[in-house]
Amino acid sequence: MVRHKFNAKAVYRNTQRFDSKLEARYAHKLDLAKKDGSLLFYLRQVPFELPGAVKYRADFVEFWANGNVVVTDCKGVETQMFKLKRKQLEELYPIELNIVKDV
Repeated sequence: MVRHKFNAKAVYRNTQRFDSKLEARYAHKLDLAKKDGSLLFYLRQVPFELPGAVKYRADFVEFWANGNVVVTDCKGVETQMFKLKRKQLEELYPIELNIVKDV
């Protein structure tokens, strides 16, 4: 078994695999929002193309009933590589990345 560089442990919730407990908790929060109708649906692990044939995978893209579309990443640690990818992502696409550090 390969260890994650920040000791994050994969979590299974409702047969879905999440890269961290934080990501699983956030998905649970989104599922509750779907039940109350404020969230229409969400997608997981959505790829975005960046320069140099690099891909950035957002943890969630959320489609809210009020028309908002939110791109979210659950992060315990913001590495320099992540900061660079975030900057490129926000320059190339008309989004502001939502960072979740705790749920």
